[in-house]
Amino acid sequence: MKRIALLGMPNTGKSTFFNRITGASSRTGNWPGVTVDLLGAKVLLGGSMVEIVDLPGIYDLHGFSEDEQVVRHFLENNSVELVLIILNTSQIERQLSIVLQAKQLGLPAIVLLNMADEAKKFGITVETEKMSALLDLPVVLLSAKYGTGYKETYQLLGRTIETSSPAKLEHLKEMLAQDDKIESVMDSILKSSVQIPAQLSDNLTSRLDRVLLHPWLGLPLFFLVMYLTFQAIFLFGKPLQDGVAWSLDAFRHAALDPMFTHASPILKGLLLDGIYNGLGTVATFVPIIILFFLFMAIIEDTGYLSRAAFLMDALMSRLGLDGRGFVMLLMGFGCNVPALMGTRVMRQRSLRLLTMLVIPFSLCSARLQVFIFVTAAIFSQKAAPLVLFSLYLFSFATALLTAVLFKKQYGNTEPFILEVPPYRFPTLQQMLMRGWHEVRHFLNRASKFIIAGVLLVWLLTHFPTDVPPASAHTLAGMIGIAFSPLLDPIGIDQHLAIALIFGFVAKEIVIGSLAVIYGMQGKGLMNLMAHQLDWVEAYSFMLFTLVYTPCLSTIATLRSESKSNAFMLLSIAWSLGLAWLLSFVFYQGARSLGY
Repeated sequence: MKRIALLGMPNTGKSTFFNRITGASSRTGNWPGVTVDLLGAKVLLGGSMVEIVDLPGIYDLHGFSEDEQVVRHFLENNSVELVLIILNTSQIERQLSIVLQAKQLGLPAIVLLNMADEAKKFGITVETEKMSALLDLPVVLLSAKYGTGYKETYQLLGRTIETSSPAKLEHLKEMLAQDDKIESVMDSILKSSVQIPAQLSDNLTSRLDRVLLHPWLGLPLFFLVMYLTFQAIFLFGKPLQDGVAWSLDAFRHAALDPMFTHASPILKGLLLDGIYNGLGTVATFVPIIILFFLFMAIIEDTGYLSRAAFLMDALMSRLGLDGRGFVMLLMGFGCNVPALMGTRVMRQRSLRLLTMLVIPFSLCSARLQVFIFVTAAIFSQKAAPLVLFSLYLFSFATALLTAVLFKKQYGNTEPFILEVPPYRFPTLQQMLMRGWHEVRHFLNRASKFIIAGVLLVWLLTHFPTDVPPASAHTLAGMIGIAFSPLLDPIGIDQHLAIALIFGFVAKEIVIGSLAVIYGMQGKGLMNLMAHQLDWVEAYSFMLFTLVYTPCLSTIATLRSESKSNAFMLLSIAWSLGLAWLLSFVFYQGARSLGY
């Protein structure tokens, strides 16, 4: 009886094809040279009864994993008239290698390009005749899921199996002899020097995973861990941030202001209010960044982030992302910049771009400072936590909406292969080195853009020089008035518009700009804002601040990581348009209800 072997990489639809072509006649059986049972079935093809064997999915015919050894040993010890190599058409650039390996070994083969329907959606086309000529092998497009292409496949199999002859086993063994020798040496070394129990002990990792990867408890526990992490970051980071701000302010009053007493107002303002304050903006944010990376290093190096990716992968895959995208989205709640840099672990460019498009909607720590200030000023102590929670929900909702709308444009065909490591706790040196490396990278990238932005804001708020700074008669004020036709329908007046301009540079500047605009600080500023704004205007302002254009450092990182001005402009335009639409719907809806 002639024999056909199914060969392919994991997740190519090989088993689906096997089940469809064999029906319910499959069985397991022992095979010479193989220590495990393989699935086989007898079917009628053409005028002959043929045995079809489903081999394990592998990545390399010359590999040494257990499945790869099983496939190699089967081919060396069993007569095979034909090998059906099943590839995922949408990932063909990474799977064609196994066809070339089979051809090099002299295996009689037919190439079946499965998931052709999915590849068509991604705009992937394959000229099968040209590929067939180049490979000197038959090539057929099919969909094992929907059954298309099966008629051509059956006809080709029927014709081919009648005339095919089995691969020469001696030739195969000769070609694979070097692999067998390496495998034998490996086995000898392991048996002589390594003792591995038949069943690994029930260690701490497996006990923790029973809880942390529980189908129902896993996600709530993960959100709790991340919530406590962010709480710890701000609990320890806020005093450090205040300390840095106090030190910079004291240094300015004690040293810099006296030094520039006799300097021209323009020069003094440019150097102190512009450059020095720009550096101060970056410097006061550094403690939060350091703590963020330290805590995230602990979570990542312990192996917990990979488990979070595993828990969320099923949901994120429906949105065109994967589990790593969810982890990057969470990282963005600390700072969007390192989260964008973290997408480098994704090999496929389209998946990276889609992930980078959703990250800026994360409610970063800089935005959180603005929201805490506004909610404390406008809302009651009972309502404030609910307001903040709703903003977090909006943050997730806008990110997920963006993924759904753009997943076809940035289709994801990268398989998500995840090795879950055992739990490990990093050393103090590892955490400090990791934190320092990331902070230095952040400072080198972000500081120059923030400084440039602060200088621009200073110029906008101080020219013309014969009007009060940051007033409606300055360039910034004129811009605010010019944008009033767009911002009035969402409840944002010209004063808040100026603050939003400042927020384009860095969201941390928004609170300071409000102090300049209203001419008050601290409790006095909060009381004044409570009289100037009602809760609908305040919430609309926060909603717009949440979604609209991210800070300059994030935009610069988007440009450098995507290496595309068009993608950067798309991100800016989409976030601005979505921010206006959400605020418009909320503001006009609330007003129509009488609020």
